[in-house]
Amino acid sequence: MASTSGTKNDGLPKSLSKKMTRLRTVAADVPEEEVIDSEKLPSSLAEIVPILRVANEIESENPRVAYLCRFHAFEKAHKLDPKSTGRGVRQFKTYLLHRLEKEEQETHPQLASNDPKEIQRFYKMFYEEKVRDSQYKRKPEEMAKIYQIASVLYDVVRAVVPFAEKIDDQINKYAREVERKKEQYAHYNILPLDATGAKPAIMELPEIKAAITALRKVDNLPKPGAQSTPNEPDDRDIAIHDLLDWLWLVFGFQKGNVANQREHIILLLANADIKNKQPEDYGQLDNSTIENLMGKILKNYRSWCNYLHCEQMVNIRDNVVDKQQLQLLYIGLYLLIWGEASNIRFMPECICYIFHNMARELDGILHSNVFPVSGGTVRPAYQGEEAFLREVVTPIYQVLRKEAKRNQGGTVSHSKWRNYDDLNEYFWSDHCFTLGWPMNRSADFFVHTDEISTRNERSNNVTAGKRKPKTNFVEIRTFWHLYRSFDRLWVFFILAFQAMVIVAWNAGGSLYSLFDGDVFRQVMSIFITYSLLNFLQALLDIILSCRAWGSLKYTQIARYLLKFAVAAVWVVVLPIGYSSSVQNPTGLVRFFSGWINNWRSQSFFDFAIVIFMMPNVLAAIIFILPPLRRSMERSNFRIIVLIMWWAQPKLYVGRGLHEDLFSLLKYTLFWILLLISKLAFSYYVEILPLIEPTKLIMRLKVGTYAWHEFFPHARYNIGVIISIWAPILLVYFMDAQIWYAIFSTIFGGITGAFSHLGEIRTLGMLRSRFDSVPAAFTERLVPLANDDASRNPLDEDSLERRNIAKFSQVWNEFINCMRLEDLISNRERDLLLVPYSSSDISVVQWPPFLLASKIPIALDMAKDFKGKSDGDLFKKIKSDDYMHSAVIECYETLRDILYGILVDDEDKMAVRQICFEVENSIDQHKFLNEFKMSELPNLSSKLERLLSLLKVNSEDVESYKTQVINVLQDIMEIITEDVMVYGQKITERPRANTEDTDGKEQKFGKIDLDLMENVSWMEKVVRLHLLLTVKESAINVPMNLDARRRITFFTNSLFMKMPSAPKVRNMLSFSVLTPYYKEDVLYSKEELEKENEDGISILFYLQKIYPDEWSNFLERLNDQKNDYYSKDIMDLQRQWVSYRGQTLSRTVRGMMYYRQALELQCFLDMAEDHDIFGGYRALNLNYREQTVLASHSQAVADMKFTYVVSCQIYGQQKKSSDARDRSCYQNILNLMLQYPSLRVAYIDEREEPINGKPEKVYYSVLLKGGDKFDEEIYRIKLPGPPTAIGEGKPENQNHAIIFTRGEAVQTIDMNQDNYLEEAFKMRNVLEEFPKKHHGQRKPTILGLREHIFTGSVSSLAWFMSNQETSFVTIGQRTLANPLRVRFHYGHPDIFDRIFHLTRGGISKASKTINLSEDIFSGFNSTLRGGYVTHHEYIQVGKGRDVGMNQISLFEAKVANGNGEQTLCRDVYRLGRRFDFYRMLSFYFTTVGFYFSSMVTVIIVYVFLYGRLYMVLSGLEKSILLDPSIQQNKSLETALATQSVYQLGLLLVLPMVMEIGLERGFRTALGDLIIMQLQLASVFFTFQLGTKAHYYGRTILHGGAKYRPTGRGFVVFHAKFSDNYRLYSRSHFVKGLELLMLLIVYVAYGKTYRSLSIYWFITSSMWFLVASWLFAPFVFNPSGFEWQKTVDDWTDWKRWMGNRGGIGIAQDRSWESWWEFELDHLKHTDIRGRVIEIILACRFFIYQYGMVYHLNIAHHVQSLLVYGLSWLVMATVLVFLKMVSIGRRRFGTDFQLMFRILKLLLFISFLSVMTVLFVVCDLTIGDLFAGFICFLPTGWAILLIGQTCRSMMKGIGMWDSMKELARGYEYVMGLLIFMPIVILSWFPFVSEFQTRLLFNQAFSRGLQISMILAGRNRASSPS
Repeated sequence: MASTSGTKNDGLPKSLSKKMTRLRTVAADVPEEEVIDSEKLPSSLAEIVPILRVANEIESENPRVAYLCRFHAFEKAHKLDPKSTGRGVRQFKTYLLHRLEKEEQETHPQLASNDPKEIQRFYKMFYEEKVRDSQYKRKPEEMAKIYQIASVLYDVVRAVVPFAEKIDDQINKYAREVERKKEQYAHYNILPLDATGAKPAIMELPEIKAAITALRKVDNLPKPGAQSTPNEPDDRDIAIHDLLDWLWLVFGFQKGNVANQREHIILLLANADIKNKQPEDYGQLDNSTIENLMGKILKNYRSWCNYLHCEQMVNIRDNVVDKQQLQLLYIGLYLLIWGEASNIRFMPECICYIFHNMARELDGILHSNVFPVSGGTVRPAYQGEEAFLREVVTPIYQVLRKEAKRNQGGTVSHSKWRNYDDLNEYFWSDHCFTLGWPMNRSADFFVHTDEISTRNERSNNVTAGKRKPKTNFVEIRTFWHLYRSFDRLWVFFILAFQAMVIVAWNAGGSLYSLFDGDVFRQVMSIFITYSLLNFLQALLDIILSCRAWGSLKYTQIARYLLKFAVAAVWVVVLPIGYSSSVQNPTGLVRFFSGWINNWRSQSFFDFAIVIFMMPNVLAAIIFILPPLRRSMERSNFRIIVLIMWWAQPKLYVGRGLHEDLFSLLKYTLFWILLLISKLAFSYYVEILPLIEPTKLIMRLKVGTYAWHEFFPHARYNIGVIISIWAPILLVYFMDAQIWYAIFSTIFGGITGAFSHLGEIRTLGMLRSRFDSVPAAFTERLVPLANDDASRNPLDEDSLERRNIAKFSQVWNEFINCMRLEDLISNRERDLLLVPYSSSDISVVQWPPFLLASKIPIALDMAKDFKGKSDGDLFKKIKSDDYMHSAVIECYETLRDILYGILVDDEDKMAVRQICFEVENSIDQHKFLNEFKMSELPNLSSKLERLLSLLKVNSEDVESYKTQVINVLQDIMEIITEDVMVYGQKITERPRANTEDTDGKEQKFGKIDLDLMENVSWMEKVVRLHLLLTVKESAINVPMNLDARRRITFFTNSLFMKMPSAPKVRNMLSFSVLTPYYKEDVLYSKEELEKENEDGISILFYLQKIYPDEWSNFLERLNDQKNDYYSKDIMDLQRQWVSYRGQTLSRTVRGMMYYRQALELQCFLDMAEDHDIFGGYRALNLNYREQTVLASHSQAVADMKFTYVVSCQIYGQQKKSSDARDRSCYQNILNLMLQYPSLRVAYIDEREEPINGKPEKVYYSVLLKGGDKFDEEIYRIKLPGPPTAIGEGKPENQNHAIIFTRGEAVQTIDMNQDNYLEEAFKMRNVLEEFPKKHHGQRKPTILGLREHIFTGSVSSLAWFMSNQETSFVTIGQRTLANPLRVRFHYGHPDIFDRIFHLTRGGISKASKTINLSEDIFSGFNSTLRGGYVTHHEYIQVGKGRDVGMNQISLFEAKVANGNGEQTLCRDVYRLGRRFDFYRMLSFYFTTVGFYFSSMVTVIIVYVFLYGRLYMVLSGLEKSILLDPSIQQNKSLETALATQSVYQLGLLLVLPMVMEIGLERGFRTALGDLIIMQLQLASVFFTFQLGTKAHYYGRTILHGGAKYRPTGRGFVVFHAKFSDNYRLYSRSHFVKGLELLMLLIVYVAYGKTYRSLSIYWFITSSMWFLVASWLFAPFVFNPSGFEWQKTVDDWTDWKRWMGNRGGIGIAQDRSWESWWEFELDHLKHTDIRGRVIEIILACRFFIYQYGMVYHLNIAHHVQSLLVYGLSWLVMATVLVFLKMVSIGRRRFGTDFQLMFRILKLLLFISFLSVMTVLFVVCDLTIGDLFAGFICFLPTGWAILLIGQTCRSMMKGIGMWDSMKELARGYEYVMGLLIFMPIVILSWFPFVSEFQTRLLFNQAFSRGLQISMILAGRNRASSPS
């Protein structure tokens, strides 16, 4: 073995060999391929990766040198970690040692006698062949790799050549040259800034050169005075190339950060500067470019300084010599701070504080300022290598980290720890300046407790000790937040309700009664209510914010207290004033009146009201003057702040959230109309009809009760009144949501219609308007050239041809793209392609699908034409433009084909003569006289034969040529002999000159078949053949529904309003960012072929779901033109499947269409008209051959577009031994290699020795694809693990956002897709940013619509797809306009990147509270003065969950998120700071929707419990049997309103409108009917329960978390136990409770109530119960298949019986699941526990009410009856407890004792029952009733016991509680399972269910029944 000594005796250094020998045996079993993987290394040995890569690279050239490289790697590894303490190091060394021992024997020097000479000669040879003189021949990427290899080889040379020998001087010289130039060839991202030699095209762009020049002006800067470290050269020796190098030396930033921001700034400057310039105008950057960029980047900083009244530290004087340099220094400083800030990027004002202090230092250094005290020059507070990270970022990060630990995984109350917002808002106060600079570590900001609660403490208590208070706001779990945030809404509805009840109560309910003085005076009492509500608001402000008082200013606290005091005064004053105004006072009013005898005039109350309402009047005046309000709120003048202090406390965000007057009028009109409709409906339908019955009931005297009534003499039957009015009141508050759905549907539909949506929605409509598409395309998607305005007007035909010429380039790329995606077949592609405009043809060449069947029809028309005049025939043909065009094109194309194929000049002359005759006869109107039309069909068939022959390549050339000649001669003969009347003279002419030769041979016998190699000529042949042969109408082309949708949407969008397209070079630059965790990248072969329980593989499933696309794929595979022979067919299959799933590869392919589109558009921008008309006809062949144009297009595309995928754990996947992780790594690497411009960012976790111990260090790393491996571009060290603080996805986005580029960033999720045709419109969309909307505001977020591509799998997927589609289209359209409350709802919105990166990023990340991280970026943007728009002329694909359980998990996640939003500061601030109408829009479209969903469910409970009270107390019987009471319709109407919401009709309305708008209202009506037949209402009712449960639980107890839904393909059968676990608490328990309520209601009321009335009132509730109990099984594939039902029962029993414990999963044991279900109660606070106990008490009403109805009670109404019932209950529980104890104690060892005990208990039970039956008149009915009444009581006891868990454990009752719970679970499971078993007996039920679930698929010819039966007949392509 080689060694440092150069000898070969031992091979290893002795020091190493001893240590390693004991490890050799381990390596014996190591697989060979694992050993040589250079990528799979322990993190602490990352430095040796390049060496192992080089070894692998050169192994084929020289195995011995490769061995020496590996040996050097081994030695280096040993130096890095001598004791092998790092994770995996020992194992790796063993692997490598085993490999080296083997290679020592197998390899030998090839170039010399020993290793030192071998390596030197190889190095010399490598340098001379590959390094020297290659820089002008190779690309920078290739040179970077070569220099890296050369550098590594020299290291190996130095290691192998012993000290005694000398390395060759020539080699040392080469190495110095390599070292000198290596920096110039470092791996780069977009700009090879250091590259020399052949520069890439991007470096030749003048705007890039100008930006680089501006950045490199460093001559006049002072020398940095940073102190050098011992290992570093003195700073004076370091070359400063540009301003960022200077900042790096001064402030101690990281090199990776500096390199990253250098490129970032250059691209920002270049892109901004070129927008308004021509490339030829370049000298240097415009001053305005840098000024504007600095203005954007520092806008938030300047606003922060103004807010805090502190001096800005950006000092640029107007008379400064080099203003640009100073501006660039400040820009660079800010971006360097931001680029290294890690998690602090979520705290924008913290970054402002850091910048503020560093800018002060920068200013001092530049102006050589001195400290006023010491007199020394200003020096940075922090200097040296990585000083900024170490001294600034890390301390703040540590605060974040320790606060995040207090969160304890989301289990601790939000009020007990500080989140990102709290820590950021610390910097909203001038108190932040007490931190100082350098920062004082003992300042209050850094004060926190390091301890976490100990085990014996309550888990939701964090240790006591000094803890910073919350800042400005406290997130407390209570529903009162809804009132506090939206108090104006509740005040309005409560006052309106009060006023309506007063009016309805008086004078028969006529509205004219308002003019009656007494009634009006009563209505005025609403002001008293208003004062009470104000008092409540003031009280809530104090209670809910008290934990933040420590951080509030005294003025804010004073305001809260003063508000409370004033509200309290009004609560006293207004009632006193009102009592004084009443004419005939009674009771309490008289008491108050006595106090103010002296003020007994009515004017006092009026005067009080005027004063009380004064603030509201002023607010209303300012409301109609939005500019005034906006400027007042945004003002920082102290006098204005003082004036605004009472109305709105000063806050950094949320100021000036007022729209312009026009927008305000629009949404005000919307809400006024809505509120009028809602209040009118509520008054006339809900309130007024209930007034008379209420009056009657209040007058009614009820003498007898059916139970023990505690208040028998209570007046007015108040219990009945509450029971009747409570559901009405709840419906009144909820039904505004229904009215919102109706109005938003109407307004959204009108807006959509005016936006031209759906104008082209079918292929018929497309054909009718296709002739105007090219012109629309030119207007929308082709930039206006500079000379277009001055160009001479072209005639109409030329203009149309020019439009089509440009249009064809893009259209054909689109069609070819759909062919590559297998949406269309080859034939469909040929029919859809538009020919590149040819100068040979005099008419426009339309695509064949428009001209299909036109020629056959024209031939038939001509053949059957009976008229004499040519004009009549031509008039008929010209009446159809497409037919006229097709006829002329056919004639001219045939002429060109014949001219081309004939060689002999005389043959050509004959053709020319025929053409002359045709044209001459037409001119002289003799065409019908000189040509016989009857012979044309014969000619047509021969032409078809000729063209068919020309399309086919034959191997037998002579035979093939003879066939072509024969058919050609037949054609000429038919033309001259049969068609032409005087055709003989044409054939006679040539014969006269050639009498000697054979006539047959000499006519048309010489042809040129070489033309078949000419692509352009063959295109003519194919097209002519299509025109002649496609006889059927092309109405069904393309057949694929998705292809149709894309074509129609694209063409329709060209007629929609959009900004004009700029040239690619002048467009805004943008990035796309996709966060990825560990989802599927590309399906593996195993995943494709793996069968589920029904025998179905993914591949087989997709072949049946997409049969047409599969056949297109096979056609593409077998097409000889495609070079697929070299590719693995399995790889192509994997891609085909993955592109139909929700995979990363599908997303990446879609996003890379942006680049493809930009390259093509850039080419078209540069190409001249004559090029497009002529030279660039075969675009996909020619334009890439144009080297200059292609490289320029690619360079501009690079400058404009970046795609970063943030693969958070890519580094872990790379090193993992798990097969799936390795597969993900390999597939991501393959994507990088496939798409060179794709970038991958990941968080690298390394072990590095710190103070002699290995510690974890974290980096943000950016990669790109290299030759075979990934290449690292930037590496930026982090202060700690970035994902340990906040929610995973936003943290993943945040770490990667520093690697994005451009002025905009599009956020794309992992389940999205994109389309090439939509990518062409991207530059139009980006033009929305500079466009000013409504006044002076520019958008900050552009919302785009989505197409849900998962709707075709099943009926559930279809429902979900329609629901989601309606939200992302009509829903968001209405939110954006007119309501102005659209936010960011996920993806694919486009952000103004600079606006958001300086204001906290594109999402919020605080743990738990920001669970729905996306919408918070919209909140944040709006609060900070942003503007969100919505655009529907472009769309992006999106996948959704397709199975019942996945959909429910998704809905649960969103409901959890909305629960957390209800508590958050953003919603509070928006709710308080929007004007009234915008606040209404905000409420009903965010948390209000979920609250209304919950109220809908509560209404059912309130109604049924009210009826339960009435029926069990006997009040309903007394009232209904009273002749004065008529059955009232009001309640039924109100409950019908509730059922509208419950059945999901709210969601269906916008769905129907949008489908109607885009696909026609007949289609919409059909879809609606089919959806109802497929039980859509059952689905929506079920999801209502999901929303209500998770929203309510989140607010009460917390527990919100991310729920992975899975994005699988195959629709599988979910087991009963899975469904039970998922839906038991959210649906089954509630459904059974409602079922019991309905049963009791019908059982105890049937004697006096007609059954029809009962069913009418309760039908929607029965539907809800059935939906909640059985929807999961109805929508479960094979849910009623007998064998699966049997298997489910076995599985459920096993699950119920298994014992739980530590480590036992929920799906293995009921006990484990039950413990998990109670998790939220472990962590809830005392408020949550009390509410839970109060809610549980409702179950006691059954027992109390029903025991008095038992026969055994003998109608006794004593309280003793109820007491005896508890005795029975206790006896039953004791009985069960005894059995349980007996089983546990005697069940095993004392079987006899246990049996005797059971016998005694049984005998006792029989004795008691006998006595009760005989003596006490107990009946069988009583037994059933007793069971029903005691069952809820036991459940209540169980719920209370679960809530008081610690107490139960303390008294030893917890195990009993567990067994009681198990018993209830058994009963519930049996009740739900029995109907499934019964239905499973009937085979037709299963068939019907399959039809129901997959009807959509059946209608498209799918075979789901075959799939579910598992008859796998998958066939692989050959």
